[in-house]
Amino acid sequence: MITHEDTTDRAGQSLRILVAGGTGVIGSRVVRLLAAAGHVVAGTTRSEARAALVEQAGGEPIVCDVYDAAGLTAAVTAFAPDVVVHQLTDLPDSADELPARRAGNARIRVEGTRHLLDAAAAAGCRRILAQSVAWTMPPGPGADAVRYLEDAVLGVGGVVLRYGQLYGPGTFYSTTPPDHPRVHVDTAAERTIELLEAPGGVVEVVEG
Repeated sequence: MITHEDTTDRAGQSLRILVAGGTGVIGSRVVRLLAAAGHVVAGTTRSEARAALVEQAGGEPIVCDVYDAAGLTAAVTAFAPDVVVHQLTDLPDSADELPARRAGNARIRVEGTRHLLDAAAAAGCRRILAQSVAWTMPPGPGADAVRYLEDAVLGVGGVVLRYGQLYGPGTFYSTTPPDHPRVHVDTAAERTIELLEAPGGVVEVVEG
């Protein structure tokens, strides 16, 4: 089980932080910010070709498949993180392709989350933060997957980050902000860093 110990006496100290989904639109920014703050950071990716992106951001790339439970557990245990930041998604580069990828994104929220939490527990990780959404999804597999993710993370004392719709470079809304709830992707990444020591629970990361 992931424990949730008081970390107030660690303020200013370097942590070992694993960003699952370290090449994603938020994950890549989180890796860069954490490395710049002096933390020891690793970022996971399924692609050898994208490992260099983690290195360029200042992190250690870990190439693994979240659906390979044994391989993921071995990788997470080897890194021995103090904190796991769950930024795993299975989203396309274009919004036009979203309908075809919804099933895959629901799967990673369920199966990927389960495997990541199990791996973190095996590694003795004391803290987890996980990406969720701040808007109400229509009934169906997508909404069920979000509910599973949130329940699983809260069940181990973790922090659920409900991001608004992301806009800015690299998002579906690179030039024109979407409707509320929304948040600029750089702001979302910065808020994620600020919430590393937040108590377990749900936090909305949205514009006022």
